[in-house]
Amino acid sequence: MKLKVKYSVILFILLMQISCNNWLESLPPNGLIREEFWQSKEDVEAVLMAAYELFASMDRTLFLQGELRGDLLFGGSNQPSRERSIAENNIYPDNNYCDWTPYYKIINHCNEVIKNAPLVQGIDNTFTDFRKQSLMAEAYFIRSLAYFYLVRIYNEVPLVLEPSETDNSDFYIPKSTESEVLNKVVIDLKQYREFAPSGGFSTIIENKGRASKPAFDALLADIALWRFEYDEVLEHVEKIENSGEIELMKGGEWFQIFNPGNSIEGIFEFQFDGNLNQRNGTFGLTQRFSNLYFPSQKATEMFGKENANELVRGENASIAKIGEDDFIIWKYVGQFPDGQSFRSGNDQYSCNWIVYRYADVLLMKAEALSQTGRYAEALAILNKTRERANLQPKNIVFNAAAFEDAIMEERALEFAYEGKRWFDLLRLGRRNNFSRKNKLIEVIISNVPSNQKRILAVKLTNPLGWYLPIYESEIERNKNLNQNQYYEF
Repeated sequence: MKLKVKYSVILFILLMQISCNNWLESLPPNGLIREEFWQSKEDVEAVLMAAYELFASMDRTLFLQGELRGDLLFGGSNQPSRERSIAENNIYPDNNYCDWTPYYKIINHCNEVIKNAPLVQGIDNTFTDFRKQSLMAEAYFIRSLAYFYLVRIYNEVPLVLEPSETDNSDFYIPKSTESEVLNKVVIDLKQYREFAPSGGFSTIIENKGRASKPAFDALLADIALWRFEYDEVLEHVEKIENSGEIELMKGGEWFQIFNPGNSIEGIFEFQFDGNLNQRNGTFGLTQRFSNLYFPSQKATEMFGKENANELVRGENASIAKIGEDDFIIWKYVGQFPDGQSFRSGNDQYSCNWIVYRYADVLLMKAEALSQTGRYAEALAILNKTRERANLQPKNIVFNAAAFEDAIMEERALEFAYEGKRWFDLLRLGRRNNFSRKNKLIEVIISNVPSNQKRILAVKLTNPLGWYLPIYESEIERNKNLNQNQYYEF
């Protein structure tokens, strides 16, 4: 009976956090409930699993944040007005799409684990050093991933490293620079990578759904590429290559990356199982009758059957044609790569959200190689992914810009609707002191009404306009926050 009451309390505590309104809401303050909570290794793991679950529940948001301002997505008649405003770059701080609350709830869960795991070890004598360090490593990974999303979306954000446990917590933290945030993230990831799991779980769901050493390496490589630290990219990707745990799916099996998921190519995936009431958000976004989001004209040209080359990733795989000039996104609703067999029943909601897979990190490596003048090596990797897609090898002029364009095109074909396109475009726009920012601006203004294109193109020469504003309620609540200057009116 005591055990049942205790875990009822745990469930209540976690639900309280999930339903709170403030982004730094705490677990119940000091007192009987808190003292009864942090008593065993199971309590630590319960909060860690809550962090995973919260992040997974953001899959709809992760989809939109990675695709909405790009060039592969088109909003339908039921597209919410707040999201249409973002797509058209008509962005104001009162748009609740700009609310960063979900990320900071995840971060607070991770901070709870990081702080309390060592304390619990002093109470639970079955809580070994190995288990403690492993759980803390996963918390550091999830927190780091959340911060990496935040700096790419907002640029400067509060760096919160302590849980908000009591009324005495500092709720009014100013912003830190992108460099400060990512410096801390990289230190944490490198320090705790050795304690991360390395494929020793009993199920494929855990091996692909928890923060393994390859997941650490993929995140470190992604951060290094964002920061244009190319030697670091190569170092981290080569660890994944040398692990022997991950490989590319064969061309004929490419769609199995999405159904059933957890493929040999997967590195880290947020898990969904409709049979367990773990329902994803991407089915509702892309299913036939939602009228929310469809492939853009650019996407239909890339993937349509008129492009006879893209037989593996094209029409019936990434997208499907259901009528004359009528296409839908297929990755999250299809059962097979036939453009006809829809997922049914609870399977509709069981498509994982893939954060990292092997093709992703290989193309990160190709980009890093090409930016350091190692063109032949970069071309070999690019053609490896093309060969998997049953495409002919490409010949590219040996210069950095030509390779950048080719790799960007390949990433668009390989990762369409996987939440990567906008961040790829941002990276292109930022590289070499914004030397190619006009290419990014062209993409952004392609989504806006024609009478606004010229004015907006001029405004977006300021790179601060590429990031979202801080939601106005946060500015009102935390007087130590300064608004992104682009949105100060």
